[in-house]
Amino acid sequence: MKKLKLNDEVIVISGRDKGRKGKILKVLANKVIVSGINMIKRHVRKEGIVEKEAALDASNVAIFNPSSGKADRVGFKFNGSGEKVRIFKSTKEVIV
Repeated sequence: MKKLKLNDEVIVISGRDKGRKGKILKVLANKVIVSGINMIKRHVRKEGIVEKEAALDASNVAIFNPSSGKADRVGFKFNGSGEKVRIFKSTKEVIV
């Protein structure tokens, strides 16, 4: 089970977009693509100049904990039915 998944809300913890939040659009091997973060321009023949998101290293983002309003770390535990779930390390709440 991976710590970061599709549609998780993350916050950038280093780089030029530090402090900005967004949802994960795509998870690659050790990188993630976050909506509206790390925008680059590409020259495309028909459309002209297109602005799109570039990949960020997974170590440069942290999952956003809405209850505390801060970045948090991800842990794992087994719930009552024996299923492995992700939790916030600081509050021990299950990540939905």
